[in-house]
Amino acid sequence: MPTPSLKSHYSAVVIGGGQAGLSASYYLKSHGIDHVVFEKKTVAHKWKNERWDAFCLVTPNWQCQLPDHPYDGTDPHGFMVKDEILAYVDRFVKKVDAPIFEQTGVTSLEKHGGLFRLETSAGAVTADAVVIATSLYADPAIPRAGERLPEDITQIHTAAYRNADQLPDGGVIVVGSGQSGCQIAEDLHLAGRKVHLVTGNAPRCARFYRGRDVVDWLSDIGQYDITVEHGGMTKKKHDTNHYLTGRDGGRDIDLRKFALEGIALYGRMSGVAAGRMLFEPNLKANLDGADRVYNGINALIDRHIAEKGIEAPAGSPYVPVWEPEAEIAELDLKAEGITSVIWATGFSPDWSFVGLPIFDGNAYPVHRRGVTAVDGVYVLGLPWLWTWGSGRFLSVGRDAEHVVGHLAARHSAQTSSLKQSVSA
Repeated sequence: MPTPSLKSHYSAVVIGGGQAGLSASYYLKSHGIDHVVFEKKTVAHKWKNERWDAFCLVTPNWQCQLPDHPYDGTDPHGFMVKDEILAYVDRFVKKVDAPIFEQTGVTSLEKHGGLFRLETSAGAVTADAVVIATSLYADPAIPRAGERLPEDITQIHTAAYRNADQLPDGGVIVVGSGQSGCQIAEDLHLAGRKVHLVTGNAPRCARFYRGRDVVDWLSDIGQYDITVEHGGMTKKKHDTNHYLTGRDGGRDIDLRKFALEGIALYGRMSGVAAGRMLFEPNLKANLDGADRVYNGINALIDRHIAEKGIEAPAGSPYVPVWEPEAEIAELDLKAEGITSVIWATGFSPDWSFVGLPIFDGNAYPVHRRGVTAVDGVYVLGLPWLWTWGSGRFLSVGRDAEHVVGHLAARHSAQTSSLKQSVSA
């Protein structure tokens, strides 16, 4: 898209050109507020450049609810694959037609008098308000232990993984059992590779239960509308997502079944030494914890069905199909023929450019539904910004509407005050 001319001042600046930043731009346009969007790479970069070939949605298509851009395909209960997701996002990009500067990073955001000053790679600007929509997924997080792996072992992060063919022949260790780690482990396994999966405390969820997609049940129950301020939900913003998949029409991911099929499972990685990867003795605890969440979600659905008198196929708790015989403490990488390590260890946010007092002791933004304590500064696109769907296609639009609504009211008040001072 053509790059607009950079002005010296804007009523609002949006930092980040992903789904959150574009949603903010959509609502800023609807309020008639002049603004600019700065994106340090390209629009929707992560969808286009940090997803593997077999990637697909893990939530059904009907949950794609970007502003004025709901899913309009023929399979609302299916799961779009990578090319379909990119087409959906591209249509949204064209619809919003945001005033965006791509390949333009923001290097500094500070308060100067009554305005905010932003230094960018395209020049400096000032703004009355700023929306930080950079999410938590700026940079791949790779443990320092990777520096102690033998030099002949290929190491990549999930952001760089595309398919099994890009890796050298031999065994592969996937470190991390969140959504990406489990799906990539399955992708490698289906490609005929010997896979070793290092587990963590990620929970799991059934794909289908009692005749329907679990997401449909949870939506009916109201789980996606529960706010982060609901009792016990505050900690959720740091939780790992449940693992399941939409691949081939959707199915459970059961690590115990993986083990029966030949995938080797281990407890959490504790380090690397002398050509060996070391593990904590918590594989059983990790598997049991994931299953406990799985059965807890299904029990919630059981209660809903009973309370509403809904006719549905019978359900039953999950019973483990495999148990580890022993906890493996270490793995000799060369002896096991391992040639590659894939780090499914998540991402780190980059708020280093923000010179404003909006963070808590853990360097996490303090806000209420995206509104920070610094007047005129907002955050958007974070998991559990307000509800379970925040940061996703489902609810990022609703969050953007709220944030921009607050910004617009502030803008209107400032404009009115300025007019009154001028007339006086």
